[in-house]
Amino acid sequence: MIPRSLQARSVVAATAAILLSLVVVGIGVELVVARHLHRSLDRSLRTRAVGIAQLSASAPALLTVPGSLDTQTGTTHLSVEVVDRNGAIVARSLGMGGQVLDVGPQLRRALRGGESSYGDVAAGGDRMRVYVAPLAELGGRAAGGAVVVGASTEDLNATLETLRLVLVGAGLLAALIGATAVAVLIRRALRPLGRVAEAAERIEQSGDARERLPEPVLEDEVGTLTRTLNAMLASLERAREAERKFLADASHELRTPLTALRGNIAYVARNGATPELIAELEADADRLARLADDLLVLSREEAAARPSEVVRLDELAREAPVAHVSAPRPVSVLGDRAALERAVANLVENAKQYGPTGGGVTIDVAQENGRALLSVTDEGTGLQPYEAERAFRRFWRGSHEHPGSGLGLAIVAATAERHGGTAYARGPRFTIALPALSEPSETAATTDDESIAGGTP
Repeated sequence: MIPRSLQARSVVAATAAILLSLVVVGIGVELVVARHLHRSLDRSLRTRAVGIAQLSASAPALLTVPGSLDTQTGTTHLSVEVVDRNGAIVARSLGMGGQVLDVGPQLRRALRGGESSYGDVAAGGDRMRVYVAPLAELGGRAAGGAVVVGASTEDLNATLETLRLVLVGAGLLAALIGATAVAVLIRRALRPLGRVAEAAERIEQSGDARERLPEPVLEDEVGTLTRTLNAMLASLERAREAERKFLADASHELRTPLTALRGNIAYVARNGATPELIAELEADADRLARLADDLLVLSREEAAARPSEVVRLDELAREAPVAHVSAPRPVSVLGDRAALERAVANLVENAKQYGPTGGGVTIDVAQENGRALLSVTDEGTGLQPYEAERAFRRFWRGSHEHPGSGLGLAIVAATAERHGGTAYARGPRFTIALPALSEPSETAATTDDESIAGGTP
């Protein structure tokens, strides 16, 4: 069964990784040590065989002296047999007693072919490593024969077995220590995350976006997550505050015409209707309808998806009811044509309403640095810098005494943002900046200019 908690999974994974690593290392160490011990034993057997071969050639009589062949390397006793050319034993070490080394294949290769060889044989219930080497045609009875040197592998195998036990014990101990260390470290690392989870649960229960998660102590992943979540909460708080302000402003805007409408209706109920009063009632109803339409449009703009239709801004500018349009080249964007037409109409209406009486309105369309720019300019003095910063806020009218809901420019800004752009004002010039599709070609520009000059629609 897979543990559910992150801490338990981390401890299990760390323990498994440590055990796997130690198994691989242990196998490698055992192979290296076993290879080294076997080579060391083989060198000892060969060295002893070379010494006996030299003794057979220089002083053959010493081979038959009791005890002359007995020797050992370290704690391992070496067994030696010397045979003549017919395979008969000439001399042997006393420690062998009545034991005979079964080295038939190796002995035949040494006597007939003069080849030295190693082998593993069984002797008295024990495994032995043997080395058989031919003797020179010199000396006494052993001339032309062979020497057999053997040693038990019991000590070597015992050493390897002890090594295995040590490696297994060390591996289990290391895995236990590693698992404990990982558990402690994970617990310390997850403690801040637990505090963040508890604080997030409290915020979820209270629903208060003004609360914040505890500030991180360390500059690690948990700290980054905490700061990101706090930034998200701050953004939600701003959005909620903007929503409350919007509802308050909308309520205020609706209260004024509703109050006037109720007062006029009460007057009609008492005194009867007059043409002037009927006109006021119609104006109040019309104002309420426009305000409701603007609120609906603004809500739809903020909730709508990113548009994907190819729209020519230069064509939209020429369709607007404006005397002067400057759009020398085609400028295309991905957009919602109806929404962009409404945004251009709002900018033109704003210029006519707040510009000087009888003044002209100009629309300019251009493309700069990958941005499509549509600007509407009137002949007035325009906005002050502090006014330009607030112009696109909801229900902002500035200091002018003009009728309106104060949502026209807010709708323009929402449309620009939905298209991945921005809306801004500088003096009497109001601009929508959107991502352009591509740089206009000279051929397309020439064709378009020629068609305009020729009057082709």
